[in-house]
Amino acid sequence: MSAPVFLAETGLDAVAPGDRYVLDGAEGRHAGVVQRRGAGERVDVVDGDGLRLRCVVEHADAGRVTLLVQEVDREPEPAVVVTLVQALAKGDRDEMAIEAATEIGVDVVVPWQAERSVVVWRGERAAKSRARWLATVRTATKQARRARLPHVELAVDSRGLAARVTDVVAAGGRAIVLHEEATTPLADVALPGGPATEGGTRPEVLVVVGPEGGISDRELDDLTAAGAVAARLGPHVLRTSTAGPVAVALLAERLGRWGVPDGGGLASGS
Repeated sequence: MSAPVFLAETGLDAVAPGDRYVLDGAEGRHAGVVQRRGAGERVDVVDGDGLRLRCVVEHADAGRVTLLVQEVDREPEPAVVVTLVQALAKGDRDEMAIEAATEIGVDVVVPWQAERSVVVWRGERAAKSRARWLATVRTATKQARRARLPHVELAVDSRGLAARVTDVVAAGGRAIVLHEEATTPLADVALPGGPATEGGTRPEVLVVVGPEGGISDRELDDLTAAGAVAARLGPHVLRTSTAGPVAVALLAERLGRWGVPDGGGLASGS
């Protein structure tokens, strides 16, 4: 079984193999009290930015766990950023979507206040709702044993999303709107490839998922006018909680994250 992951977002850069690292605070309590980790057990500590300490527990004292660092790994950034734009949805279906997408490997999550979203983020509710998304992504990152924590952006409305699509496409990325009436399968959409630009910007694949009521004709027109392409996942209409994770999984495989890269689907600069 793989080692459990605990997230400590600061203070890991100076740690080297052979050092001792004390896991305390909320993560220390979770390791020592909730999970009751004991001497000799393997534990990984990550910073959410690709740095992973592979450790063994030396001593656990309530909320403080002393670890012996055996290895320090820096996982490379993915060559292409995969971003899920998830429409706000009722019944926590949006949170279900970002949880599964995080476990699969999404890099960025964008909350979308779509025209047909029943749920509305405004004022204090917006802050609380985004905090739940942040907590969901954090928990899913640890569950999946990931070293990189997906970034949760501020919510956008449809106008803001169209602007985001324009920027992604102008930078050489690809924006894809999942739509049940599209004729192009997601598997046939050309994806960006090649190295990052001189400024260090990596190409991005942005996939848009609508709410339970679907994406409106006006939104679809605006997004495609901004440079997005409409694509379908398959013969069936999926729930908003399912479509995003399925799309992220297909993209991850095509981009070579789960095995052999797709030899025909990558098109540099397309």
